[in-house]
Amino acid sequence: MKPVLYFFKQLYAYSGKKLHINLIGMVLISFLDGIGLLLLIPVISYSGIANFETGNSNISKVFGFLQQIPTFGGLTIILLMFLMINIIQNLITRYITIENVKIQHGFARHLRLEIYRDLLCANWDFYIKRRKSDLINTITAELARVSAGTNTFLQFITGIIFTFIQIGIALLLSPQITMFVLLSGLVLSLFSRGFIKRSQKLGSRTSEIAQSFLAGITDNFNGIKDIKSNTLEQSRMNWFRSISQRMYNEQMEYITIKTASQFYYKMASAVLISIFIFLSVNLFNSQAAQLMLIIIIFTRLWPRVTGIQASLEQIATTVPALKSVIKLINESKNAKEIYELDYQTIQPINIRDGIECKNVFFRYNTNENNYALNGINVFFPSNRMSAVVGKSGAGKSTLIDLLMGLNQPEKGEILLDGVRLSKDNLLSLRRSVSYVPQDPFLFNTTIKENLQLIYPDATEDQMWEALQFAAADEFVRKLPQQLDTLIGDRGIRLSGGERQRLVLARAVLRKPSILVLDEATSSLDTENEAKIQEALERLKGRMTIVVIAHRLSTIRNADQVIVLDKGEIIQIGEFGHLAREKSGMFRNLLGKQMEAVL
Repeated sequence: MKPVLYFFKQLYAYSGKKLHINLIGMVLISFLDGIGLLLLIPVISYSGIANFETGNSNISKVFGFLQQIPTFGGLTIILLMFLMINIIQNLITRYITIENVKIQHGFARHLRLEIYRDLLCANWDFYIKRRKSDLINTITAELARVSAGTNTFLQFITGIIFTFIQIGIALLLSPQITMFVLLSGLVLSLFSRGFIKRSQKLGSRTSEIAQSFLAGITDNFNGIKDIKSNTLEQSRMNWFRSISQRMYNEQMEYITIKTASQFYYKMASAVLISIFIFLSVNLFNSQAAQLMLIIIIFTRLWPRVTGIQASLEQIATTVPALKSVIKLINESKNAKEIYELDYQTIQPINIRDGIECKNVFFRYNTNENNYALNGINVFFPSNRMSAVVGKSGAGKSTLIDLLMGLNQPEKGEILLDGVRLSKDNLLSLRRSVSYVPQDPFLFNTTIKENLQLIYPDATEDQMWEALQFAAADEFVRKLPQQLDTLIGDRGIRLSGGERQRLVLARAVLRKPSILVLDEATSSLDTENEAKIQEALERLKGRMTIVVIAHRLSTIRNADQVIVLDKGEIIQIGEFGHLAREKSGMFRNLLGKQMEAVL
Protein backbone atom coordinates (compact mmCIF):
# COMPACT_ATOMS: atom_id res chain seq x y z
CA MET A 1 0.00 0.00 0.00
CA LYS A 2 3.00 2.34 0.27
CA PRO A 3 2.97 3.24 -3.46
CA VAL A 4 -0.77 4.00 -3.23
CA LEU A 5 -0.28 6.23 -0.18
CA TYR A 6 2.61 8.04 -1.85
CA PHE A 7 0.46 8.47 -4.93
CA PHE A 8 -2.45 9.85 -2.89
CA LYS A 9 -0.15 12.38 -1.17
CA GLN A 10 1.12 13.54 -4.56
CA LEU A 11 -2.42 13.76 -5.90
CA TYR A 12 -3.56 15.72 -2.86
CA ALA A 13 -0.59 18.09 -3.09
CA TYR A 14 -1.40 18.74 -6.75
CA SER A 15 -5.21 19.10 -6.57
CA GLY A 16 -5.52 20.86 -3.19
CA LYS A 17 -8.85 22.71 -2.93
CA LYS A 18 -10.19 21.06 -6.08
CA LEU A 19 -10.14 17.68 -4.36
CA HIS A 20 -11.86 19.14 -1.29
CA ILE A 21 -14.60 20.68 -3.44
CA ASN A 22 -15.06 17.42 -5.33
CA LEU A 23 -15.31 15.45 -2.09
CA ILE A 24 -17.95 17.85 -0.78
CA GLY A 25 -19.77 17.52 -4.10
CA MET A 26 -19.64 13.72 -3.82
CA VAL A 27 -21.09 13.87 -0.31
CA LEU A 28 -23.85 16.19 -1.51
CA ILE A 29 -24.65 13.91 -4.45
CA SER A 30 -24.79 10.94 -2.08
CA PHE A 31 -27.21 12.74 0.25
CA LEU A 32 -29.41 13.78 -2.66
CA ASP A 33 -29.34 10.24 -3.97
CA GLY A 34 -30.39 8.99 -0.55
CA ILE A 35 -33.20 11.57 -0.28
CA GLY A 36 -34.38 10.50 -3.74
CA LEU A 37 -34.45 6.93 -2.50
CA LEU A 38 -36.46 7.89 0.58
CA LEU A 39 -38.95 9.80 -1.55
CA LEU A 40 -39.74 6.61 -3.43
CA ILE A 41 -41.14 5.09 -0.25
CA PRO A 42 -44.11 7.49 0.23
CA VAL A 43 -44.72 7.32 -3.54
CA ILE A 44 -45.12 3.55 -3.18
CA SER A 45 -47.37 4.11 -0.14
CA TYR A 46 -49.58 6.53 -2.12
CA SER A 47 -49.79 4.02 -4.96
CA GLY A 48 -51.21 1.39 -2.61
CA ILE A 49 -48.64 -1.25 -3.54
CA ALA A 50 -47.34 -1.40 0.02
CA ASN A 51 -47.99 0.48 3.25
CA PHE A 52 -44.82 1.66 5.01
CA GLU A 53 -46.58 3.43 7.85
CA THR A 54 -46.71 0.34 9.98
CA GLY A 55 -43.77 -1.33 8.34
CA ASN A 56 -41.14 1.00 9.70
CA SER A 57 -41.51 3.56 12.48
CA ASN A 58 -38.47 5.56 11.32
CA ILE A 59 -40.02 6.06 7.89
CA SER A 60 -43.33 7.05 9.45
CA LYS A 61 -41.60 9.76 11.48
CA VAL A 62 -39.66 11.09 8.49
CA PHE A 63 -42.70 11.40 6.28
CA GLY A 64 -45.30 12.06 8.97
CA PHE A 65 -45.87 15.62 7.70
CA LEU A 66 -47.13 14.23 4.40
CA GLN A 67 -50.02 12.47 6.13
CA GLN A 68 -51.67 15.87 6.67
CA ILE A 69 -51.71 16.53 2.90
CA PRO A 70 -54.39 15.05 0.63
CA THR A 71 -53.21 12.12 -1.49
CA PHE A 72 -53.13 14.04 -4.79
CA GLY A 73 -51.38 17.07 -3.29
CA GLY A 74 -48.88 14.97 -1.35
CA LEU A 75 -47.99 12.89 -4.39
CA THR A 76 -47.50 16.04 -6.49
CA ILE A 77 -45.21 17.60 -3.91
CA ILE A 78 -43.16 14.42 -3.57
CA LEU A 79 -42.79 14.04 -7.34
CA LEU A 80 -41.76 17.70 -7.71
CA MET A 81 -39.24 17.26 -4.93
CA PHE A 82 -37.98 14.09 -6.58
CA LEU A 83 -37.63 15.89 -9.93
CA MET A 84 -35.78 18.87 -8.42
CA ILE A 85 -33.42 16.62 -6.47
CA ASN A 86 -32.57 14.67 -9.62
CA ILE A 87 -31.92 17.85 -11.62
CA ILE A 88 -29.61 19.24 -8.91
CA GLN A 89 -27.93 15.86 -8.47
CA ASN A 90 -27.21 15.48 -12.18
CA LEU A 91 -25.87 19.04 -12.48
CA ILE A 92 -23.48 18.44 -9.59
CA THR A 93 -22.55 15.05 -11.03
CA ARG A 94 -21.70 16.66 -14.38
CA TYR A 95 -19.54 19.27 -12.66
CA ILE A 96 -17.76 16.66 -10.51
CA THR A 97 -17.16 14.42 -13.54
CA ILE A 98 -15.53 17.26 -15.48
CA GLU A 99 -13.44 18.29 -12.48
CA ASN A 100 -12.32 14.70 -11.90
CA VAL A 101 -11.18 14.46 -15.51
CA LYS A 102 -9.30 17.75 -15.07
CA ILE A 103 -7.63 16.37 -11.94
CA GLN A 104 -6.81 13.05 -13.66
CA HIS A 105 -5.22 14.47 -16.80
CA GLY A 106 -3.81 17.54 -15.05
CA PHE A 107 -2.09 15.36 -12.47
CA ALA A 108 -0.71 13.09 -15.20
CA ARG A 109 0.62 16.14 -17.04
CA HIS A 110 2.08 17.48 -13.79
CA LEU A 111 3.88 14.18 -13.12
CA ARG A 112 5.09 13.99 -16.71
CA LEU A 113 6.54 17.50 -16.57
CA GLU A 114 8.16 16.94 -13.18
CA ILE A 115 9.70 13.62 -14.22
CA TYR A 116 10.95 15.00 -17.54
CA ARG A 117 12.43 18.00 -15.81
CA ASP A 118 14.20 15.77 -13.29
CA LEU A 119 15.49 13.59 -16.14
CA LEU A 120 16.91 16.62 -17.93
CA CYS A 121 18.58 17.74 -14.69
CA ALA A 122 20.03 14.29 -13.92
CA ASN A 123 23.75 13.70 -14.33
CA TRP A 124 25.40 11.73 -17.12
CA ASP A 125 26.12 8.77 -14.83
CA PHE A 126 22.35 8.33 -14.41
CA TYR A 127 21.99 7.71 -18.15
CA ILE A 128 24.97 5.48 -18.80
CA LYS A 129 23.65 3.01 -16.21
CA ARG A 130 20.14 2.76 -17.67
CA ARG A 131 18.54 1.60 -20.87
CA LYS A 132 16.97 4.58 -22.64
CA SER A 133 13.93 2.57 -23.73
CA ASP A 134 13.14 1.80 -20.06
CA LEU A 135 13.03 5.53 -19.31
CA ILE A 136 10.78 6.10 -22.33
CA ASN A 137 8.49 3.26 -21.27
CA THR A 138 8.12 4.71 -17.77
CA ILE A 139 7.22 8.25 -18.88
CA THR A 140 4.83 6.98 -21.57
CA ALA A 141 3.16 3.60 -20.99
CA GLU A 142 3.62 3.37 -17.21
CA LEU A 143 2.60 6.97 -16.67
CA ALA A 144 -0.49 6.36 -18.84
CA ARG A 145 -1.42 3.47 -16.55
CA VAL A 146 -0.93 5.74 -13.54
CA SER A 147 -3.23 8.29 -15.19
CA ALA A 148 -5.89 5.61 -15.65
CA GLY A 149 -5.27 4.58 -12.04
CA THR A 150 -5.98 8.17 -10.97
CA ASN A 151 -9.46 7.87 -12.43
CA THR A 152 -9.95 4.51 -10.71
CA PHE A 153 -8.73 6.00 -7.44
CA LEU A 154 -11.19 8.88 -7.69
CA GLN A 155 -13.96 6.38 -8.45
CA PHE A 156 -12.85 4.39 -5.42
CA ILE A 157 -13.11 7.47 -3.18
CA THR A 158 -16.52 8.24 -4.68
CA GLY A 159 -17.62 4.66 -4.04
CA ILE A 160 -16.48 4.84 -0.41
CA ILE A 161 -18.37 8.10 0.22
CA PHE A 162 -21.52 6.88 -1.49
CA THR A 163 -21.38 3.58 0.36
CA PHE A 164 -21.10 5.16 3.81
CA ILE A 165 -24.02 7.47 3.16
CA GLN A 166 -26.06 4.65 1.62
CA ILE A 167 -25.32 2.59 4.72
CA GLY A 168 -26.60 5.43 6.91
CA ILE A 169 -29.83 5.64 4.91
CA ALA A 170 -30.16 1.86 4.85
CA LEU A 171 -29.77 1.75 8.64
CA LEU A 172 -32.56 4.30 8.87
CA LEU A 173 -34.79 2.08 6.75
CA SER A 174 -33.90 -1.29 8.23
CA PRO A 175 -30.95 -1.98 10.56
CA GLN A 176 -31.34 -5.76 10.29
CA ILE A 177 -31.23 -5.87 6.51
CA THR A 178 -28.32 -3.44 6.39
CA MET A 179 -26.25 -5.50 8.80
CA PHE A 180 -26.89 -8.58 6.70
CA VAL A 181 -25.68 -6.78 3.58
CA LEU A 182 -22.55 -5.51 5.36
CA LEU A 183 -21.71 -8.95 6.73
CA SER A 184 -22.19 -10.40 3.26
CA GLY A 185 -19.88 -7.72 1.85
CA LEU A 186 -17.28 -8.57 4.50
CA VAL A 187 -17.39 -12.24 3.53
CA LEU A 188 -17.14 -11.26 -0.13
CA SER A 189 -14.09 -9.10 0.55
CA LEU A 190 -12.30 -12.09 2.10
CA PHE A 191 -12.90 -14.16 -1.03
CA SER A 192 -11.91 -11.25 -3.30
CA ARG A 193 -8.39 -11.09 -1.85
CA GLY A 194 -7.37 -13.79 -4.31
CA PHE A 195 -8.54 -11.67 -7.25
CA ILE A 196 -6.63 -8.64 -5.92
CA LYS A 197 -3.39 -10.62 -5.56
CA ARG A 198 -3.77 -12.08 -9.06
CA SER A 199 -4.45 -8.59 -10.42
CA GLN A 200 -1.25 -7.23 -8.83
CA LYS A 201 0.84 -10.07 -10.29
CA LEU A 202 -0.77 -9.46 -13.66
CA GLY A 203 0.09 -5.77 -13.39
CA SER A 204 3.75 -6.68 -12.79
CA ARG A 205 3.78 -8.84 -15.91
CA THR A 206 2.13 -6.04 -17.88
CA SER A 207 4.96 -3.68 -16.89
CA GLU A 208 7.61 -6.26 -17.73
CA ILE A 209 6.14 -7.07 -21.16
CA ALA A 210 5.64 -3.38 -22.04
CA GLN A 211 9.25 -2.66 -21.09
CA SER A 212 10.57 -5.56 -23.20
CA PHE A 213 8.34 -4.64 -26.12
CA LEU A 214 9.46 -1.01 -26.26
CA ALA A 215 13.13 -1.95 -25.78
CA GLY A 216 12.94 -4.48 -28.60
CA ILE A 217 11.09 -2.17 -30.99
CA THR A 218 13.55 0.65 -30.29
CA ASP A 219 16.53 -1.63 -30.91
CA ASN A 220 14.97 -2.98 -34.10
CA PHE A 221 14.38 0.41 -35.66
CA ASN A 222 17.73 1.79 -34.49
CA GLY A 223 19.41 -1.22 -36.06
CA ILE A 224 17.19 -1.58 -39.11
CA LYS A 225 20.19 -1.16 -41.45
CA ASP A 226 21.95 -4.10 -39.79
CA ILE A 227 18.75 -6.15 -39.89
CA LYS A 228 18.29 -5.52 -43.61
CA SER A 229 21.94 -6.00 -44.56
CA ASN A 230 22.29 -9.24 -42.56
CA THR A 231 18.88 -10.69 -43.56
CA LEU A 232 17.66 -10.81 -39.96
CA GLU A 233 14.04 -10.03 -40.85
CA GLN A 234 12.77 -13.52 -40.02
CA SER A 235 14.43 -13.66 -36.58
CA ARG A 236 13.06 -10.21 -35.76
CA MET A 237 9.61 -11.31 -36.95
CA ASN A 238 9.82 -14.38 -34.72
CA TRP A 239 10.67 -12.14 -31.77
CA PHE A 240 7.77 -9.81 -32.55
CA ARG A 241 5.37 -12.74 -32.94
CA SER A 242 6.50 -14.15 -29.58
CA ILE A 243 6.14 -10.93 -27.60
CA SER A 244 2.82 -10.15 -29.31
CA GLN A 245 1.56 -13.54 -28.15
CA ARG A 246 2.68 -12.73 -24.61
CA MET A 247 0.80 -9.43 -24.79
CA TYR A 248 -2.29 -11.23 -26.10
CA ASN A 249 -2.10 -13.85 -23.32
CA GLU A 250 -1.69 -11.10 -20.71
CA GLN A 251 -4.75 -9.23 -21.99
CA MET A 252 -6.83 -12.41 -22.09
CA GLU A 253 -5.79 -13.25 -18.53
CA TYR A 254 -6.81 -9.76 -17.45
CA ILE A 255 -10.23 -10.15 -19.07
CA THR A 256 -10.59 -13.62 -17.54
CA ILE A 257 -9.86 -12.34 -14.04
CA LYS A 258 -12.12 -9.30 -14.47
CA THR A 259 -15.08 -11.25 -15.85
CA ALA A 260 -14.61 -14.00 -13.25
CA SER A 261 -14.73 -11.51 -10.38
CA GLN A 262 -17.77 -9.77 -11.87
CA PHE A 263 -19.46 -13.14 -12.33
CA TYR A 264 -18.85 -14.11 -8.70
CA TYR A 265 -20.04 -10.73 -7.43
CA LYS A 266 -23.26 -10.86 -9.45
CA MET A 267 -23.92 -14.45 -8.54
CA ALA A 268 -23.29 -13.66 -4.88
CA SER A 269 -25.73 -10.76 -5.14
CA ALA A 270 -28.43 -12.96 -6.66
CA VAL A 271 -27.85 -15.77 -4.16
CA LEU A 272 -27.84 -13.49 -1.11
CA ILE A 273 -31.00 -11.60 -2.01
CA SER A 274 -32.76 -14.86 -2.89
CA ILE A 275 -31.78 -16.43 0.42
CA PHE A 276 -32.76 -13.38 2.42
CA ILE A 277 -36.15 -13.00 0.71
CA PHE A 278 -36.83 -16.71 1.20
CA LEU A 279 -35.98 -16.51 4.88
CA SER A 280 -37.95 -13.30 5.33
CA VAL A 281 -41.09 -14.74 3.80
CA ASN A 282 -40.99 -18.26 5.18
CA LEU A 283 -39.36 -17.80 8.58
CA PHE A 284 -40.05 -14.19 9.55
CA ASN A 285 -43.36 -13.72 7.72
CA SER A 286 -42.24 -10.37 6.31
CA GLN A 287 -44.90 -8.15 4.76
CA ALA A 288 -44.88 -6.55 1.34
CA ALA A 289 -43.44 -3.30 2.71
CA GLN A 290 -40.51 -5.12 4.29
CA LEU A 291 -39.83 -7.10 1.12
CA MET A 292 -39.85 -3.84 -0.81
CA LEU A 293 -37.24 -2.50 1.58
CA ILE A 294 -35.05 -5.58 1.04
CA ILE A 295 -35.13 -5.10 -2.71
CA ILE A 296 -34.48 -1.34 -2.47
CA ILE A 297 -31.56 -1.71 -0.06
CA PHE A 298 -29.92 -4.54 -1.98
CA THR A 299 -30.26 -2.87 -5.36
CA ARG A 300 -28.84 0.42 -4.01
CA LEU A 301 -26.19 -0.77 -1.54
CA TRP A 302 -24.82 -3.99 -3.00
CA PRO A 303 -23.52 -2.45 -6.29
CA ARG A 304 -21.55 0.04 -4.19
CA VAL A 305 -19.89 -2.80 -2.25
CA THR A 306 -19.02 -4.76 -5.41
CA GLY A 307 -17.88 -1.53 -7.11
CA ILE A 308 -15.35 -0.95 -4.32
CA GLN A 309 -14.05 -4.49 -4.78
CA ALA A 310 -13.68 -3.94 -8.54
CA SER A 311 -11.84 -0.65 -7.94
CA LEU A 312 -9.44 -2.38 -5.55
CA GLU A 313 -8.65 -4.97 -8.23
CA GLN A 314 -8.03 -2.24 -10.81
CA ILE A 315 -5.80 -0.31 -8.39
CA ALA A 316 -3.86 -3.53 -7.72
CA THR A 317 -3.02 -3.85 -11.43
CA THR A 318 -1.76 -0.24 -11.37
CA VAL A 319 0.55 -0.71 -8.35
CA PRO A 320 3.54 -2.02 -10.41
CA ALA A 321 3.28 1.02 -12.71
CA LEU A 322 3.15 3.25 -9.63
CA LYS A 323 6.28 1.58 -8.27
CA SER A 324 8.06 2.10 -11.59
CA VAL A 325 7.13 5.80 -11.73
CA ILE A 326 8.03 6.37 -8.07
CA LYS A 327 11.38 4.61 -8.57
CA LEU A 328 12.20 6.81 -11.55
CA ILE A 329 11.18 9.96 -9.65
CA ASN A 330 13.42 9.09 -6.68
CA GLU A 331 16.40 8.00 -8.78
CA SER A 332 16.30 11.03 -11.06
CA LYS A 333 16.00 13.38 -8.07
CA ASN A 334 18.97 11.71 -6.38
CA ALA A 335 20.97 12.09 -9.59
CA LYS A 336 20.10 15.76 -10.03
CA GLU A 337 23.12 17.87 -10.91
CA ILE A 338 21.45 21.14 -11.99
CA TYR A 339 18.45 22.93 -10.54
CA GLU A 340 17.71 25.63 -13.11
CA LEU A 341 16.86 25.05 -16.78
CA ASP A 342 16.80 28.72 -17.71
CA TYR A 343 20.39 29.30 -18.82
CA GLN A 344 19.87 32.82 -20.18
CA THR A 345 21.09 34.41 -16.96
CA ILE A 346 24.14 32.14 -16.77
CA GLN A 347 27.27 33.62 -18.31
CA PRO A 348 29.73 31.35 -20.17
CA ILE A 349 33.17 30.90 -18.69
CA ASN A 350 36.00 32.59 -20.55
CA ILE A 351 39.01 30.34 -20.03
CA ARG A 352 42.11 32.55 -19.83
CA ASP A 353 44.84 30.11 -18.74
CA GLY A 354 43.47 26.65 -19.32
CA ILE A 355 41.85 23.51 -17.91
CA GLU A 356 43.83 21.26 -15.58
CA CYS A 357 43.25 17.68 -14.46
CA LYS A 358 44.96 17.30 -11.10
CA ASN A 359 45.55 13.73 -9.89
CA VAL A 360 42.21 12.56 -11.33
CA PHE A 361 40.85 9.06 -10.69
CA PHE A 362 37.55 7.82 -12.10
CA ARG A 363 35.71 4.51 -12.37
CA TYR A 364 32.17 3.80 -13.52
CA ASN A 365 31.47 1.23 -10.84
CA THR A 366 32.80 1.94 -7.37
CA ASN A 367 32.58 -1.79 -6.56
CA GLU A 368 35.25 -2.57 -9.15
CA ASN A 369 38.99 -2.21 -8.61
CA ASN A 370 39.85 -1.11 -12.15
CA TYR A 371 39.83 2.62 -12.83
CA ALA A 372 38.88 4.04 -16.24
CA LEU A 373 41.26 6.94 -15.44
CA ASN A 374 44.15 6.47 -13.05
CA GLY A 375 46.10 9.42 -11.65
CA ILE A 376 45.62 11.81 -14.59
CA ASN A 377 47.67 14.99 -14.43
CA VAL A 378 47.46 17.12 -17.56
CA PHE A 379 46.99 20.75 -18.57
CA PHE A 380 44.94 21.90 -21.59
CA PRO A 381 46.18 25.41 -22.42
CA SER A 382 43.68 28.07 -23.36
CA ASN A 383 43.24 28.91 -27.08
CA ARG A 384 45.40 25.97 -28.09
CA MET A 385 44.64 22.66 -29.77
CA SER A 386 45.13 19.53 -27.65
CA ALA A 387 44.69 16.02 -29.03
CA VAL A 388 43.94 12.87 -27.02
CA VAL A 389 44.90 9.58 -28.67
CA GLY A 390 45.22 5.94 -27.69
CA LYS A 391 43.85 2.47 -28.30
CA SER A 392 40.15 1.68 -27.93
CA GLY A 393 39.24 1.55 -24.23
CA ALA A 394 42.23 3.67 -23.20
CA GLY A 395 39.93 6.22 -21.49
CA LYS A 396 39.83 9.00 -24.11
CA SER A 397 36.04 9.58 -24.08
CA THR A 398 35.99 9.23 -20.29
CA LEU A 399 38.54 12.03 -19.99
CA ILE A 400 36.50 14.25 -22.33
CA ASP A 401 33.34 13.58 -20.27
CA LEU A 402 35.17 14.79 -17.17
CA LEU A 403 36.42 17.92 -18.94
CA MET A 404 32.82 18.79 -19.92
CA GLY A 405 31.54 18.11 -16.40
CA LEU A 406 29.39 15.16 -17.47
CA ASN A 407 31.09 13.01 -14.86
CA GLN A 408 32.92 14.01 -11.68
CA PRO A 409 36.25 12.54 -10.52
CA GLU A 410 36.16 10.03 -7.71
CA LYS A 411 39.48 11.50 -6.58
CA GLY A 412 41.32 14.60 -7.66
CA GLU A 413 39.83 17.66 -9.30
CA ILE A 414 39.23 19.53 -12.55
CA LEU A 415 40.43 23.17 -12.41
CA LEU A 416 39.22 25.98 -14.66
CA ASP A 417 41.79 28.76 -14.45
CA GLY A 418 42.66 27.39 -11.03
CA VAL A 419 39.03 27.26 -9.85
CA ARG A 420 37.63 23.82 -9.05
CA LEU A 421 34.84 22.60 -11.31
CA SER A 422 31.71 22.16 -9.18
CA LYS A 423 27.94 22.52 -9.38
CA ASP A 424 28.35 26.26 -8.94
CA ASN A 425 30.18 26.75 -12.25
CA LEU A 426 29.09 23.60 -14.10
CA LEU A 427 26.44 25.30 -16.27
CA SER A 428 28.76 28.19 -17.04
CA LEU A 429 31.30 25.67 -18.35
CA ARG A 430 28.74 23.88 -20.51
CA ARG A 431 27.54 27.16 -21.98
CA SER A 432 31.13 27.64 -23.13
CA VAL A 433 31.43 24.21 -24.78
CA SER A 434 30.36 22.92 -28.19
CA TYR A 435 30.61 19.15 -28.58
CA VAL A 436 30.81 17.17 -31.82
CA PRO A 437 30.34 13.43 -31.10
CA GLN A 438 31.64 10.48 -33.07
CA ASP A 439 28.06 9.41 -33.81
CA PRO A 440 26.43 12.66 -34.97
CA PHE A 441 22.85 13.25 -33.85
CA LEU A 442 20.38 15.35 -35.83
CA PHE A 443 16.68 15.95 -35.24
CA ASN A 444 14.02 15.00 -37.75
CA THR A 445 13.50 18.51 -39.06
CA THR A 446 15.10 20.97 -41.50
CA ILE A 447 18.78 21.87 -41.69
CA LYS A 448 17.95 25.42 -40.60
CA GLU A 449 16.05 24.27 -37.50
CA ASN A 450 18.86 21.86 -36.61
CA LEU A 451 21.32 24.74 -36.70
CA GLN A 452 18.99 27.06 -34.77
CA LEU A 453 18.73 24.54 -31.93
CA ILE A 454 22.18 25.57 -30.77
CA TYR A 455 21.79 29.26 -31.67
CA PRO A 456 18.13 30.34 -32.09
CA ASP A 457 18.98 33.91 -33.16
CA ALA A 458 21.42 32.92 -35.92
CA THR A 459 20.94 34.63 -39.27
CA GLU A 460 21.15 32.76 -42.57
CA ASP A 461 24.47 34.45 -43.32
CA GLN A 462 25.87 33.13 -40.05
CA MET A 463 24.55 29.66 -40.86
CA TRP A 464 26.18 29.64 -44.29
CA GLU A 465 29.42 30.84 -42.73
CA ALA A 466 29.35 27.94 -40.25
CA LEU A 467 28.48 25.48 -43.02
CA GLN A 468 31.35 26.77 -45.09
CA PHE A 469 33.74 26.35 -42.16
CA ALA A 470 32.62 22.71 -41.80
CA ALA A 471 32.94 22.08 -45.57
CA ALA A 472 29.17 21.48 -45.66
CA ASP A 473 27.99 24.47 -47.68
CA GLU A 474 28.56 22.83 -51.04
CA PHE A 475 26.29 19.82 -50.49
CA VAL A 476 23.62 21.94 -48.71
CA ARG A 477 23.41 24.29 -51.71
CA LYS A 478 22.74 21.30 -53.96
CA LEU A 479 19.75 20.16 -51.88
CA PRO A 480 16.24 20.98 -53.27
CA GLN A 481 15.27 23.35 -50.44
CA GLN A 482 18.81 24.04 -49.21
CA LEU A 483 18.50 25.19 -45.55
CA ASP A 484 14.80 24.26 -45.51
CA THR A 485 15.44 20.64 -46.54
CA LEU A 486 14.02 17.95 -44.23
CA ILE A 487 16.79 15.49 -43.34
CA GLY A 488 14.76 12.64 -41.82
CA ASP A 489 15.09 10.74 -38.56
CA ARG A 490 18.62 11.23 -37.17
CA GLY A 491 19.53 12.80 -40.55
CA ILE A 492 19.04 9.51 -42.40
CA ARG A 493 18.65 11.29 -45.77
CA LEU A 494 22.25 12.48 -45.53
CA SER A 495 25.44 10.47 -45.78
CA GLY A 496 27.54 9.80 -42.68
CA GLY A 497 30.08 12.43 -43.69
CA GLU A 498 27.38 14.99 -44.45
CA ARG A 499 25.78 14.42 -41.04
CA GLN A 500 29.13 14.83 -39.30
CA ARG A 501 29.92 18.07 -41.13
CA LEU A 502 26.45 19.44 -40.35
CA VAL A 503 26.91 18.72 -36.62
CA LEU A 504 30.31 20.39 -36.78
CA ALA A 505 28.75 23.46 -38.41
CA ARG A 506 26.15 23.54 -35.64
CA ALA A 507 28.88 23.42 -33.00
CA VAL A 508 30.86 26.23 -34.61
CA LEU A 509 27.73 28.38 -35.04
CA ARG A 510 27.53 28.71 -31.28
CA LYS A 511 30.96 30.40 -31.25
CA PRO A 512 32.13 28.50 -28.16
CA SER A 513 35.26 29.19 -26.18
CA ILE A 514 35.87 25.42 -25.92
CA LEU A 515 35.37 23.11 -28.92
CA VAL A 516 35.42 19.36 -28.27
CA LEU A 517 35.61 16.98 -31.24
CA ASP A 518 35.18 13.26 -30.59
CA GLU A 519 36.31 11.57 -33.82
CA ALA A 520 34.58 14.38 -35.72
CA THR A 521 36.46 13.70 -38.98
CA SER A 522 36.24 9.91 -38.98
CA SER A 523 33.58 9.81 -41.73
CA LEU A 524 35.14 12.45 -43.97
CA ASP A 525 37.05 11.80 -47.14
CA THR A 526 40.64 13.01 -47.53
CA GLU A 527 39.68 16.26 -49.26
CA ASN A 528 37.10 17.30 -46.66
CA GLU A 529 39.35 16.17 -43.82
CA ALA A 530 41.99 18.57 -45.15
CA LYS A 531 39.40 21.35 -45.20
CA ILE A 532 38.49 20.65 -41.58
CA GLN A 533 42.17 20.69 -40.63
CA GLU A 534 42.55 24.09 -42.28
CA ALA A 535 39.45 25.38 -40.43
CA LEU A 536 40.74 24.09 -37.10
CA GLU A 537 44.03 25.79 -37.81
CA ARG A 538 42.19 29.10 -38.35
CA LEU A 539 40.43 28.62 -35.01
CA LYS A 540 43.67 28.11 -33.09
CA GLY A 541 44.27 31.09 -30.92
CA ARG A 542 40.54 31.95 -30.83
CA MET A 543 39.21 29.03 -28.74
CA THR A 544 40.40 26.03 -26.77
CA ILE A 545 40.18 22.92 -28.97
CA VAL A 546 40.24 19.37 -27.62
CA VAL A 547 40.23 16.57 -30.19
CA ILE A 548 39.90 12.80 -29.77
CA ALA A 549 41.32 11.14 -32.85
CA HIS A 550 42.06 7.69 -34.18
CA ARG A 551 43.10 9.08 -37.57
CA LEU A 552 46.32 10.69 -36.44
CA SER A 553 46.66 12.76 -39.62
CA THR A 554 43.82 14.92 -38.27
CA ILE A 555 45.91 16.17 -35.36
CA ARG A 556 49.16 16.89 -37.20
CA ASN A 557 48.95 20.58 -36.24
CA ALA A 558 47.96 20.03 -32.58
CA ASP A 559 49.88 22.06 -30.01
CA GLN A 560 50.10 19.00 -27.76
CA VAL A 561 49.27 15.33 -28.07
CA ILE A 562 48.25 13.30 -25.02
CA VAL A 563 48.64 9.52 -25.34
CA LEU A 564 46.49 7.37 -23.06
CA ASP A 565 46.79 3.66 -22.34
CA LYS A 566 44.68 1.75 -19.81
CA GLY A 567 43.53 4.97 -18.17
CA GLU A 568 47.01 6.44 -17.71
CA ILE A 569 48.95 9.11 -19.57
CA ILE A 570 52.06 7.46 -20.99
CA GLN A 571 53.18 10.20 -23.40
CA ILE A 572 52.59 13.90 -23.84
CA GLY A 573 54.18 16.35 -26.23
CA GLU A 574 54.18 17.89 -29.72
CA PHE A 575 53.17 15.69 -32.70
CA GLY A 576 56.58 15.63 -34.40
CA HIS A 577 58.44 15.01 -31.17
CA LEU A 578 56.27 12.02 -30.25
CA ALA A 579 56.47 10.66 -33.78
CA ARG A 580 60.28 10.53 -33.45
CA GLU A 581 60.26 8.59 -30.16
CA LYS A 582 61.04 5.12 -31.48
CA SER A 583 59.95 3.23 -28.38
CA GLY A 584 56.79 5.26 -27.77
CA MET A 585 53.23 4.08 -28.29
CA PHE A 586 52.39 7.12 -30.43
CA ARG A 587 55.03 6.17 -33.03
CA ASN A 588 53.68 2.62 -32.96
CA LEU A 589 50.09 3.81 -33.57
CA LEU A 590 51.27 6.14 -36.33
CA GLY A 591 53.25 3.34 -38.00
CA LYS A 592 50.26 0.97 -38.00
CA GLN A 593 48.05 3.61 -39.62
CA MET A 594 50.69 4.24 -42.30
CA GLU A 595 50.86 0.50 -42.99
CA ALA A 596 47.06 0.36 -43.26
CA VAL A 597 47.09 3.20 -45.79
CA LEU A 598 49.81 1.54 -47.89
